[in-house]
Amino acid sequence: MKAVLLQRSRVKLGANRFADILIWQVPTPVPGSVHCFKYRLALVVDETCVLRYDNEAGKGDHKHCGVCEVPYRFTALDQLVDDFWADVAGV
Repeated sequence: MKAVLLQRSRVKLGANRFADILIWQVPTPVPGSVHCFKYRLALVVDETCVLRYDNEAGKGDHKHCGVCEVPYRFTALDQLVDDFWADVAGV
């Protein structure tokens, strides 16, 4: 099985704000993760990424809040998206 694109979207949230969501289903977990999804959900304000959830190889599931990086406990895709939008609402 090859990687399957599940979602790719850009949501305009204002004149200077947008959210990018990219989610793939992959045949094997990305190193550092235990699930078969590769994702990047980002909030960009004034051309700067201020919030990002991702699971880049070797780091596993985590999120960036400004310059801080903290672990993220992935449980399900729906929960990931809900958690991202909850954080977006707080920015």
